[in-house]
Amino acid sequence: MRDVSQKVSTLREAVAKAVLRVSPGTIDQIRTNTLPKGNPLAVAKVAAIQAAKNTSTIIPYCHPIPVEFVGVEFHVDEDSIEIECTVKAVYKTGVEMEALTAASVAALTIYDMAKMVDEFMQIESVTLVSKKGGKSDFTAAAKAAGSKPFRAAVLVLSDTAAKCKSEDKSGKIIVDFLKERNFDIAEYSVFPDDESEIVPAVRRCCDDLQVNLLITTGGTGISPRDNTPEALNRLIERELPGVAEAIRDYGQERNSFAMLSRGVAGVRNKTILISLPGSPSGVQDGLTAIFPAITHAFAMLEGAGHGDSHDKSQGQTDLSKK
Repeated sequence: MRDVSQKVSTLREAVAKAVLRVSPGTIDQIRTNTLPKGNPLAVAKVAAIQAAKNTSTIIPYCHPIPVEFVGVEFHVDEDSIEIECTVKAVYKTGVEMEALTAASVAALTIYDMAKMVDEFMQIESVTLVSKKGGKSDFTAAAKAAGSKPFRAAVLVLSDTAAKCKSEDKSGKIIVDFLKERNFDIAEYSVFPDDESEIVPAVRRCCDDLQVNLLITTGGTGISPRDNTPEALNRLIERELPGVAEAIRDYGQERNSFAMLSRGVAGVRNKTILISLPGSPSGVQDGLTAIFPAITHAFAMLEGAGHGDSHDKSQGQTDLSKK
């Protein structure tokens, strides 16, 4: 079973379709509700909902998912029935298998209820129509950005690392992480956690180098030498409290000390500034919490909108209301 414990929960949605080939006579019986076993569409809808909620008990490597919505629609033609199943959940992994299982079980249910009158019935196909959520949310933004890499700066704010009394690990984690995501690293420097040095370094990265993203590591705690939040707040023109909250929230689920971080985030000119803790684990958690969503901010700073679309579906069952 794949480890998804480090992934971020997002709204996941998948749509699957099954096509059942049926004789015209059977279609007539379904429409007039004269099949010996009753109305197969009503039963198939309930079966699909049950199947979506119990997929992990059927497919061994599927994670148990808190399914929050299942929609089932039937399109009855002269010699076929098309079943479309939509599944939604806020979780760390997708719901494609839940949608496919729902569509498959709905088709099997209709087959079972009509097989006594139609020996030529056939399940023709079961396919995934679409999926949303997780990294796929940012595919369009990545394509819009093209091959041009974003530019980033990484500042390590540590008295001991600046004096070469300890090796910087956190800053290197950030640099490697950003390079893997096609960022050009305009600066990687180590400074003591001193406001008089932090402020000019940040100004240079934002105002002169004009990087898209500036990430600092260290100095976000409550010790007498933790000065990073105060220094950054002098320079931030617009706060991004949601980013700092997301980092703390993600970290708190994995380390109870994360609540003690005073990390801040904001915008200066067209640079996103984010301060992460000094520990390697805190840095890794922080990066996981904000990527890839933070890259959307670069387009917003250039005047682009969110580009979200919310489809409204009819004839569907919302499990959150039960």
